[in-house]
This record gives sequence, structure tokens and C-alpha cells, in this order.
Amino acid sequence: MAKTKTAFFCQNCGAQSPKWLGKCPSCSAWNTFVEEIVGDNSTQSWSDESAKTHRSKAVRLDDIPIKSEMRIRTGDQELDRVLGGGLVPGSLVLLGGEPGIGKSTLMLQVALDLESAIVLYVSGEESQSQIKMRAQRIGRRSNSLCILTETDLNLIFDQIKTIKPSVLIIDSIQTVYSSAVESVSGSISQVRHCTGELMKFAKKTNIPVFLIGHITKDGALAGPKILEHMVDTVIQFEGDRHLSYRILRTTKNRFGSTSELGIYEMHNVGLRQVSNPSEILISQRKDGLSGIAIGASIEGNRPLLIEIQSLVSPATYGTPQRSSTGFDSRRLNMLLAVLEKRGGFRLGLQDVFLNIAGGLRIEDPAIDLAVAVSVISSLEEMPIPKKSCFAAEVGLGGEIRAVNRIESRIMEAEKLGFEQIFISEYNLKGLSIKTNKIKIKPNSALDMVLSDIFK
Repeated sequence: MAKTKTAFFCQNCGAQSPKWLGKCPSCSAWNTFVEEIVGDNSTQSWSDESAKTHRSKAVRLDDIPIKSEMRIRTGDQELDRVLGGGLVPGSLVLLGGEPGIGKSTLMLQVALDLESAIVLYVSGEESQSQIKMRAQRIGRRSNSLCILTETDLNLIFDQIKTIKPSVLIIDSIQTVYSSAVESVSGSISQVRHCTGELMKFAKKTNIPVFLIGHITKDGALAGPKILEHMVDTVIQFEGDRHLSYRILRTTKNRFGSTSELGIYEMHNVGLRQVSNPSEILISQRKDGLSGIAIGASIEGNRPLLIEIQSLVSPATYGTPQRSSTGFDSRRLNMLLAVLEKRGGFRLGLQDVFLNIAGGLRIEDPAIDLAVAVSVISSLEEMPIPKKSCFAAEVGLGGEIRAVNRIESRIMEAEKLGFEQIFISEYNLKGLSIKTNKIKIKPNSALDMVLSDIFK
């Protein structure tokens, strides 16, 4: 009887070692090596008859024909925007998110909306009756959707050859296993091997594949890091399970931008697309409250008006607290230092709490001015004038710096009925927008903005 071969794999990056190591030499992570059985990978799960006779050969760059890829419209405008305009044939898309966030619901809705294509939905976590109950709750029907509850990759490929689908959805990749690898499903070897076979299938057949993946407690996709390098697109489905809004964003996209954003609202009948998120994000706002400012941000190609809430109060326990939700805490500390040094506001003994309403996480520096104004409004207990918004970056010298795509920000503020917008005077150069509904107020320094608002 042949002796079983084993090896140690890093759970973080997938590095292989013949013996256990305390620290991974590839990713420098500690205590991540686990022992797994190494099997014979000569057995291939997916076989293409044409690949047996076809051999690749080198071709000159100028001789390669260029074909415009016809993207597949999923029927979900938010998902199409995040994917870069639609689903590319032969692409491998990895969707990750926390348990219960709505990954399976989103993929089932996409499968039900693809009426013109045969969709094979493979589930290793739910039964066919459970998926049927979810489809009835969503309230949609489809004659082109096939449900398969199977975890064996070989049997999945057998059904693919029989059904010949146009789109394949795997829920989830951690539950799929192959007999070519002698380890349990969900292990690094199984996830890497099954993803590799599905990638070969997608590229050879030109059929797009969706993979639903689990995440770790740190929020990263579970499995080796090589998994994210193998796929074409990595999508994160984010949001607080206690709130109704969900955010779909890309961290990798070979066929589009990685800065696009899709927003959904969770209902008892499924996920609803939010076509104009600005109205929702600032709708629950009461007039006359201090510490509330509206900032004009850009996420991908979409302008967003977001509500920034600040609370400044004297430090009770001696050591001031600095807490922010949805905003970089280090940038908040920098803005507080600018306000104290350049503006003369005593914030050293004050607790400062900052929140981006709606559960969003914003990294756009154009909301710096809105954050600074919101903090001073709460400190001085003076509300910001109604229907005022801000779009500018704040420098360390207290100067107001220009931001990109100022025209889109101004037009979004005008569309939602704002009467004035504070921008940098350096944005006036090349500004071609002509409007009479909103007043553009350019400034060069932070103290000029504060004196104008809190007269």
C-alpha cells in the first residue's frame, strides 16, 4: 500500500512547505500552516475534446485579431455598473461577503432576471426546496433557470455537459470538492484545485462563471490569496445586517474600473436596486440640528451626496476619544489638528465622534471640508444653513484644495435642490457649468468658509 503524502499549506497565502513552520516565509503570517494530504492531480475534472488536438503557438502582437466582446446584460443595473457594463463571456467572478448579507439572494435574483440565457445554479449549502421557497418570496419565475444541489465537481461538470448552460453560478466554492485531491472540501488544496478547473472551463467554453466565497473574521476572502489572482473580478458585498442598505463594490476587475459602486436595499421580498442613493442617504435629516453637514462625493462614475454627523463633547475621563464610522480615523485626527492649529479651536480636551450616515465608507478627500464644518458646528452648537453642501479637500496649512469632477458634484447638488455649494477657488479654472439654481461659493482657506457659514 502506497504511503500517503502530506504537505503543509499556509491558510493565508497558500504557500506550500514540506514541514510545519511557525511563520510563513511568503506572507509573514504566524501560525497559519495546516497539514493536508497531497493527492495525484493527474485526473482532470473538466476535459475538452478540442483541447486534446489543439496546441498553442506563439503569435506576433500585430497579428492578433481584436474582437469587441459583447457583454451580457444581467438585468441588474447596479451589478452591470460594478462589472463595468455587463458580464463578459468567459469571465470568472468571485463574490464575497459576510454570512447573511444577501449573497445567495443577489445571485438568485440575477439568475431569475436572465430570461434569455440558460442559467445553472449549483448550491452546496441549500436544498432545492429551500431555493424554491426563496424564489417564491422574491416573487419571480423563470423557465430557463436550473437548480442543482451537488458538491462533487465531476458530477457538476456532467450536468453542465447535459444542460449546456449560458451562465454558471457556484454557491459556494468552499463546499465544492474534487476526487483528484485527497483532502476535505473547503481546504486550501480543494479550493485552489476546484477554482482552477472552473477557470479552465470558463476560458475554454466562453461561459461566465459566478463563484460565491466565504470570508474570514477579518473580512478577507477565505482561502489562499492565489484565489483572488486567478479570477477576473472580485466583488465584495458589504453592509450592516442590522441596516437595510447593502453596498456592492469591486476590489479587482480586469474588464472595468474598480471604483464603481452598487447600492441595494434589503426588503422581505429580496434586494431592491437604489438608482438614486443621494435622496435616500440624506432623506432622514432634521433641520436645525448642529453637527450635520452634506458632502458631495464621487464613487466610481456616480456622484453621491452623503450626510456627515459629528458629536463633540467635553472629555469626561480625561483622555479624549476619537471615533469614526465610515471615515478614516487617521484623516479625522489630521483635520482636528488643522482646526486647532490653523483655526484656533480648542479640541484637545473634547471627545469627537464622526459618522457617515447610511453605513457607507467614504475615502474621497473631497468630504474633508464637510467633516471640518460638521465638527465646528457641533462644537459651537450652531447649525449649518439649510441646503448648503461642501466639496473640497483641506490641506495641512488650512488651505482649501481643488477636487476632481467638480461639475458632476455641482450638478448632483443642484438636482437635489441645494442652494449653495462651497468649493475651492482653484476649481473655478476650467469650470464650464452654467447654472442659476445653485450658488457656487469659492474659497481659498478654511477660516473663510467657517466665517461665511457661522456669521
